[in-house]
Amino acid sequence: MSALTTSTGPATADDHDDGSAQGRGRAPAIQAVERAAVILAAFTPQRPRMSLNEITAALGTSKATAHRYTKALRAANLLRYDPTETVYSLGPQILTLAAAARSALPVIKIAEPFMDQLLRQVQETVVLSVWDGESPIVVASNDNTDHVARVAVRLGARLSPTASAQGRVFCTFLPEGEVPMLKREMQTNPDFAEELVGIRETKVSVKSPVVNGLRTLAAPVFQDGRVVAALAVIATSVAGQQGEDETIAALQQTAELISAELGRA
Repeated sequence: MSALTTSTGPATADDHDDGSAQGRGRAPAIQAVERAAVILAAFTPQRPRMSLNEITAALGTSKATAHRYTKALRAANLLRYDPTETVYSLGPQILTLAAAARSALPVIKIAEPFMDQLLRQVQETVVLSVWDGESPIVVASNDNTDHVARVAVRLGARLSPTASAQGRVFCTFLPEGEVPMLKREMQTNPDFAEELVGIRETKVSVKSPVVNGLRTLAAPVFQDGRVVAALAVIATSVAGQQGEDETIAALQQTAELISAELGRA
C-alpha cells in the first residue's frame, strides 16, 4: 500500500483544540489522521452519503474544521462531493485501498464462500474478524438472511478483546505476549481464565449473557497452527437458544474447512 500524504493547510487554534475529547492532548499530525479516520469510518453501507452537517456531527468539531478535512480528503480522492445534492460519499481511492487490504488478508477471500454456506445453514449473521494487535476487527460480514429483522455488523468495527466471543477466541489461542491485557484479566477474573480453558477444549466461544438481545458464537480459524481469524455466528437471543447445538456444530465445521483451505493456499 502506497503512502498517502495530504495537506490540510496551516494549523489553527481550532485544529489544535476545539474543546472536544479528540481536540485535547493530540499532536496536530496525529489529530489530523484521527479526524480523517473518523470521517471515513462514518460512512457505512446503510449511510453511504452524508451532508457536511452530518460529517460535522460525526467529527464533533466546528463546521469550518469539518469542511477543511473534507476538502483535503477530496483532494486525495478519498471523498467525492455531489454538488447537486450537496452530499459526500467515499471516493475511488477507497476501492484501491480496499483491494490492497483484501490482498493482505487472503483469509477473507478464502472464507467468504464458506461464510455464505454457513449462513444458508444457520440463517443467522456470519462475521469474520482478525486480530490487529490490540483487539478483533471485523473484516467480513454476511447478514443476507431470510429474517425480517437482520443483525448487521459494520465492517471495521473493533470488538472487545475480552468481553466479545471473538476476542476470547484470540485470548485463548494467541501467545500470551500478543494480547496485552490478557495476563491482568486472568489474574483479576478467575471465571474468565476458566472460560478460556473451556474454549481451548471445545474450540468454540459462547458469549453469555446475551448482550443487546444478541448471542454470539465464535470459533478459531488456523493457518499453519496459528490462529488467524475468528468466525462467528450472531443471533437473536431467542434464535440462539433454539438448535444451538446444531449451530455450534456447523460453525466449528466451517471454521475447520476454512483452516484446511488456508493450509492449502
